[in-house]
Amino acid sequence: MMYVPPAFREDDMEKLVAFMRDNSFATVVSIMNDIPVASHIPVVVTVENGVVKLSGHLAKANSQWQSFGLGETLAIFHGPHAYISPSLYEKKESVPTWNYIAVHAYGLSQVITLEDAPELMDQMIDEMIETYDSDYKSQWEDLSDHFREGMMNGIIAFEMTVTKLEGKYKLSQNRSHYDQSNVAQSLLQSTETNVQSIGAAMKQNLETDVESSK
Repeated sequence: MMYVPPAFREDDMEKLVAFMRDNSFATVVSIMNDIPVASHIPVVVTVENGVVKLSGHLAKANSQWQSFGLGETLAIFHGPHAYISPSLYEKKESVPTWNYIAVHAYGLSQVITLEDAPELMDQMIDEMIETYDSDYKSQWEDLSDHFREGMMNGIIAFEMTVTKLEGKYKLSQNRSHYDQSNVAQSLLQSTETNVQSIGAAMKQNLETDVESSK
């Protein structure tokens, strides 16, 4: 479970799914022999009848796939983050912190192999190519069956049905409007894209709050 104070909690599924798609290089965590194991992989995020699903694949040599189906899987989606200096706050007696956006997806993963489920394997590959490199699709289809089957036999695909989503948008919502605005403006002036992104998210959050209060 992720520690999420009420001020930073985000439950809007459409917003969380959009974030996951924009930051789809995920950390996938599961338990093997009572030890946490993790892989860093791109995933495809889909929604079917209101149910969020994740799909992707691991190298067959990566033994983490053997844990799929035996317990819950966690996929962590990381967004922008930035250090927040207490010098930006109106009150001098303040502490430094770090602002960031993250989404945790929990669920059950089903293993997919070319031997047992060739149609599902083909679907997973097609969705991955369409999501990350659609221009490559015609080249993939022109490859020999021998080469494609060799590639797919070297991986283990999975589909994870998400049973719980946790969103944490830590954007200084626990501070005054003055502090939030001051921090946002400072971050937006940074030369680092990552820092600017948090500033933009803070600014958008402030504008949303103003609109909702009208």
